[in-house]
Amino acid sequence: MSSKSPTKERLTTPAGIPVASDERSRTAGPRGPLLADNYYLFEKLAHFNRERVPERVVHAVGAGAHGFFEVTGDIRRYTRAALFAELGKRTPVFVRFSTVAHSRGGPDSARDVRGFAVKFYTEEGNWDLVGNNTPVFFVRDPLKFVDFIRSQKEHPQRYWRHEQMWWDYWSRRPESLHQVMILMSDRGLPRGFRHMNGYGSHTFSLIDTKGERVWVKFHLKTEQGIANFTADQAREIQADELRWATRDLFTAIERGEHPRWRMYIQTMSEAEAERF
Repeated sequence: MSSKSPTKERLTTPAGIPVASDERSRTAGPRGPLLADNYYLFEKLAHFNRERVPERVVHAVGAGAHGFFEVTGDIRRYTRAALFAELGKRTPVFVRFSTVAHSRGGPDSARDVRGFAVKFYTEEGNWDLVGNNTPVFFVRDPLKFVDFIRSQKEHPQRYWRHEQMWWDYWSRRPESLHQVMILMSDRGLPRGFRHMNGYGSHTFSLIDTKGERVWVKFHLKTEQGIANFTADQAREIQADELRWATRDLFTAIERGEHPRWRMYIQTMSEAEAERF
């Protein structure tokens, strides 16, 4: 007869990596200086420096919810990640929805792209799937990202948003046109966070048991159905409740109407990528 010992809580970094010691830093010898490879020390100090969180430059207006990811399809031929190891396996997640351009205190029902970020708490560490509610983005090269965001924010002198700044930027970046068409369509005003899809912003790679790579895009399709506001409806809601989408999410969960999304993958082999 054997008894099972209770599970011990492990101290980890924010990425889920176990921490050997929260008491001592590594030094060069017993009396030497601290080493620059003290990752946990630097991470702990960085967290301390940012405990009073300033407003985010983008995605300042948002709401989130805890839930779980359940494997319903076998993709083990593509990946050896423990997250996808068996059908029915559940992994805790946290999902954050947000608007992009507005400053803190702004409406969460404005015409804007929506952030859709998922953090998976796996036994191999935390995995962040950064995404939006659109399958494309305004720019491809991250070098252009800062300039693009500045065009969407408040005017640096007048301190309110100027449409001329948006269109000046977009009109000089033809690659933005696809995303602009989505933003200016009905999909630019989703009816809350529950009625929109999510898409991984980047192309990720999965590695199978043979060490071979497959490129993958992640698509999260809402099971509540796509629903959007008209421009007039959105303006009416913003006049009454700036955090309408947040309230809609919160009250739906309180009622037991837990929102669900089904995740799909779109794959491309190395050979296919070479021919693309």
